[in-house]
Amino acid sequence: MGRRTTRHPARRLTSAGASRREVATLAVEEPLEVRIGGRPYVVTMRTPGDDMDLAAGHLVSEGVIWHREHLPEICYCTAVSGRAEQDYNTLTVTLSPDVPEPEPARAATMTSACGVCGVDSIDEVRRSTHFPAEPTAPLVDVDALLALPARLRERQALFDKTGGVHAAGLFTPDGEVLCLREDVGRHNAVDKVVGWALREGRLPLRDTILQVSGRASFELAQKASMAGIPVLAAVSAPSSLAVHLADEACVTLVGFSRGDRATVYTHPERVRA
Repeated sequence: MGRRTTRHPARRLTSAGASRREVATLAVEEPLEVRIGGRPYVVTMRTPGDDMDLAAGHLVSEGVIWHREHLPEICYCTAVSGRAEQDYNTLTVTLSPDVPEPEPARAATMTSACGVCGVDSIDEVRRSTHFPAEPTAPLVDVDALLALPARLRERQALFDKTGGVHAAGLFTPDGEVLCLREDVGRHNAVDKVVGWALREGRLPLRDTILQVSGRASFELAQKASMAGIPVLAAVSAPSSLAVHLADEACVTLVGFSRGDRATVYTHPERVRA
């Protein structure tokens, strides 16, 4: 398994003119190639760890698969050089016979800041989800919702070491953490959570809240919709397109959730005031 952190010499400076050498701990960013049926499908930049969840979650987000039975096998490749060790930057995915093999992703490489590849419009996202939202109803108390950022933060072990990763946590309405993942890419962290849920046979993720550490972008709202998650909460602001998609997809979108306050942009009926 690839390393999640690495060390690098650095120099710490202060406004008072002080300077000292130190060794900084950095979050690793490496490419992961996903192959389907032996054919290259996508290359994404990520922090190593939970790679199989990442690949599975990406396929859910793209509408390729939506049940655990659609993914009978996923494994690291053996190095093509003839050596026996595993290549931990290449995954081979086998889809069930009833799942059409997708075309390779249009973007040759997804950066750690890119989560929307091969999607032309918001309507394409809405058509492709296999888990249409159910009618809105009270799901989570406001106090439980406001407690989630702190619960997420206290479990961010990789962020404590590096200060350079995002986190996504899946919670029950009473605040129990079901799955938490970290990555240099915010969309990767969400894909890792969704992929975990798929491989555990938990999709659709009804009656759950997805809490993320950064802003709420279009791609995160899309991923919540694709996984059947009814509530997406972020500690920072949403984008206009994220709000539009969440409204149309019947996802409750919460922004600026910071301990004692939050702003609910769409479908506030799920939050008990």
